[in-house]
Amino acid sequence: HQTSPRHQNINPSHKNNLFDLIGSMVQNFGKKASASHILIKPTQLPADEAKAKLLEIKEAVANDAAEFARYAGEYSDCPSKAKGGDLGKFGPGMMVPEFDAIAFKEDVGVVHGPVSTSFGEHLILVTYRSGEGDDEE
Repeated sequence: HQTSPRHQNINPSHKNNLFDLIGSMVQNFGKKASASHILIKPTQLPADEAKAKLLEIKEAVANDAAEFARYAGEYSDCPSKAKGGDLGKFGPGMMVPEFDAIAFKEDVGVVHGPVSTSFGEHLILVTYRSGEGDDEE
């Protein structure tokens, strides 16, 4: 007697995302980060074109926060565009795993990406992270 195919084909990426999320929450417990992003949704441009556009923007911005905000206001497909892409402060596990990994593991003050998430393609500028040296709040 075989099990139904529905039970055999559990998507391992869903399970891995959950483990990544829990791992980030434990590893980064008590930390906060803030980031800005530029999002291009799949309804706006196909993924390949979105990535190409974001690479052009990344080159033009060159880690300049003011330029990043200007481009976010012009190109982002997220309501945060009204604030230059600023998402404010958040804790580990509050963002999708791909975004969370950038916010809590990658360099602050640097534009990262393009990063693919379930929302689309992003450039992410990590603007702050607590628990790194003397910047506790």
